[in-house]
Amino acid sequence: MDRERLLKETELFVLDMDGTFYLDDEVIEGALDFLEEVKRLGRRFMFLTNNSSKSPDTYIKKLARMGCIIDRSQIVTSGDVMVEFLKEYYPGKKIYLVGTPDLENNFRENGIELTEEMPDAAVVGFDMTLTYEKLQKCCTFIRNGADFLATHMDINCPTKDGFIPDCGSICAAITLSTGKEPRYVGKPYPETLEMILKLSGVQKQKVAFVGDRLYTDVKTGVANGARGFLVLTGEAREEDIPGSGVIPDAVYAGLGEMAEILKKYS
Repeated sequence: MDRERLLKETELFVLDMDGTFYLDDEVIEGALDFLEEVKRLGRRFMFLTNNSSKSPDTYIKKLARMGCIIDRSQIVTSGDVMVEFLKEYYPGKKIYLVGTPDLENNFRENGIELTEEMPDAAVVGFDMTLTYEKLQKCCTFIRNGADFLATHMDINCPTKDGFIPDCGSICAAITLSTGKEPRYVGKPYPETLEMILKLSGVQKQKVAFVGDRLYTDVKTGVANGARGFLVLTGEAREEDIPGSGVIPDAVYAGLGEMAEILKKYS
């Protein structure tokens, strides 16, 4: 199936943020044009980020400063997916969280009980406020029997100045120390797709996950019965595809190119 037909048939575009829509505080060229074309054609878009360092409200305000106005129903973070996972599988349980104040607030607002004592589970997010004390406590709790959970598996987070360590890198340190592997729930795991389908009501065959990472963004689609589109404005390059084990349904230079293709349709 060709790239143009795939875009034409998509009803819901689920967009990554870092490296796909913006880098740091700068919108990637053509990204806003893409949203306008999606709206013009009567299609829908949502933002889905594995970056759990910020709350949905923080992202909504950040996007607004960039000229992109959305409401709460149009954004999901891996922190949101973890909250739903904990509600279903750890109801009433105590959680130790390695995360930013934004993520802590998101958990508390959703009724998740956080503790500094021995928890039922230790949850790791993209913690840009990480300290050695947090790392030490997390490892100790996991060694003593706490379940090891993590919001997402991304190793690096793209910025305009290069890449910085993400949640997967923090988890790698904990795994090396404890010998335990985390249970991830963000992209590309099925819990994420299930949440998107529940929120949108769109059939998964009509959903396209769009992002700059093969092993998270694209894989969420292609591994779970939806579509996966790669954009080349962040982490992955075309030469990375053959050895990745993930074959995108389509590859685009960026959202700007996707916008230009959509302009052909009425």
